[in-house]
Amino acid sequence: MQHEEKRGTVIARRFGRGLLWTVLGLAVITGVRAWFIPPKAATPPPAPSATGPTYPTADAQAVAARFSRAYLGWDEAKTADRAALLAAVLPADSDTAMGWDGHGRQDVLAVQPGTVTPGAQHQARVRVDVLIRPVMPSPDGKSPAPESPARWVGLDVPVVETGGRVVVSGRPGLVGIPKGGPKAPELAIPKTDPELSAATQTVVSKFLTAYAGGDVDAVTAPGASVPPLPDGVKLKGLDSWTADAGTGDDRTGTALVSWTIGTASISQTYRVELTRVSTADAQRWQVAAVRGGTS
Repeated sequence: MQHEEKRGTVIARRFGRGLLWTVLGLAVITGVRAWFIPPKAATPPPAPSATGPTYPTADAQAVAARFSRAYLGWDEAKTADRAALLAAVLPADSDTAMGWDGHGRQDVLAVQPGTVTPGAQHQARVRVDVLIRPVMPSPDGKSPAPESPARWVGLDVPVVETGGRVVVSGRPGLVGIPKGGPKAPELAIPKTDPELSAATQTVVSKFLTAYAGGDVDAVTAPGASVPPLPDGVKLKGLDSWTADAGTGDDRTGTALVSWTIGTASISQTYRVELTRVSTADAQRWQVAAVRGGTS
């Protein structure tokens, strides 16, 4: 009887040791921490971006601008020139006449590409504004032809991206141009500093004279880089100058300036940046930068 008990004890002891080693083995494999702290849920991978490659807007504008200049600029005496220019921006084997009947003459003075509206199948529509001047024939065939007024026209140009390039995919269509812009928003006008305005008016006037004269180094602050105006522009006068209210050694103001160009004069607005330059015995204001407009 005792022998059977000892035998059962041995079996139980062996079973317990086996169970203990099994538990220790699982602890090594899975880690004891995982028994008490449940593992965090796996973070799902980020969803792929829904946006695909953007349309080559700059290429589309460039091609549409080249096309518009050639398409709306025609001369019945130079039909081959127009055809060659159009062939460079059209698909192979396209009709380079593009609907022109081969008569008349029209000059293109300026081209301004605008909004690109992408569509399906790598297509897009490019809005181009073109300044044209039709050339009328001479009444008698000898005297100079009367000059027609220049006018802006809008052109919607269809393009398509293919073979790594953008080409014009078909005939365009003339569209209207608004005759006027929307109402301007109410913009805040900066407060002025009357004392600084009076103290720096001569400084600004001398700068403008040098600005038109081609030598601004003597009237600009150290380190300033202000390219002079082109030849043919002369200062007629500083119509008004107001420095903005503020503090410090760097200030800004608004100048209304009249220039003479040829026999005409024109009034323009500038924002002028001033900086106070100090030496051992004096302080003076000098121009640090200038930019056109009021913003």
